[in-house]
Amino acid sequence: MTATRAERIRATLERQFAPVAVQVVDESGRHVGHAGNPDGRGETHYAVTLVSSAFAGMGRLARSRAVHAALAEEFATGLHALSLRLLSPEEAQPRGGPGA
Repeated sequence: MTATRAERIRATLERQFAPVAVQVVDESGRHVGHAGNPDGRGETHYAVTLVSSAFAGMGRLARSRAVHAALAEEFATGLHALSLRLLSPEEAQPRGGPGA
């Protein structure tokens, strides 16, 4: 059985960043006819949320560059766009609340 691009992205991110949480959503259907998905075949546009201690002390640009570097092979084979939400575990904690 061949893994889907979403499965490969998840596996790569898990291997590279040892996340405490990861979510990969194929949003290609929302981009039919756009650059990278002109014929609507999909597996081109993804939203990724990744929570990893590897991001502690890193700025947004450095985090994005690290993820893009980890997924370079996917970009070379048809991945067109990523929407990224990259957080350290501390940043992912809920803030505020009653009495805060």
